[in-house]
Amino acid sequence: MRSVHTVQRIEAAAVVLLSVIAAVAVYPRWWWVILAAFLLFDLSMLGYARSAAAGAVSYNAVHNYAWPAASASVALTTSSVSPTLSTCAGVLACAWAFHVGVDRTLGYGLKLPSAFTHTHLGKIGGHGERRK
Repeated sequence: MRSVHTVQRIEAAAVVLLSVIAAVAVYPRWWWVILAAFLLFDLSMLGYARSAAAGAVSYNAVHNYAWPAASASVALTTSSVSPTLSTCAGVLACAWAFHVGVDRTLGYGLKLPSAFTHTHLGKIGGHGERRK
């Protein structure tokens, strides 16, 4: 099981790298937004103020690749109609994918409803399942 988690972390690191490359190549004047907006996506953790289950739902709703993909789709489909919207959506897609990728690379996976530290990548702060 440990090797699967390692592969998922390597994939996430690739997303981080591709997000930075895309931001610098496509939006050279706006690349810094991916760093400036980094903590914005962690506002989704406010659900943990209510309960671990509510926190897991709010965190997982934001910390997945579906929304950056949707934002990238908006960027691609609006480039000729509205360059401003396209740029905003593209920068948002890069920033969002960057954030999710960094979290996953560091082991902050999708949350399980039992506790913040329980994720699909194993326990945060632990070493997941150990080999015997």
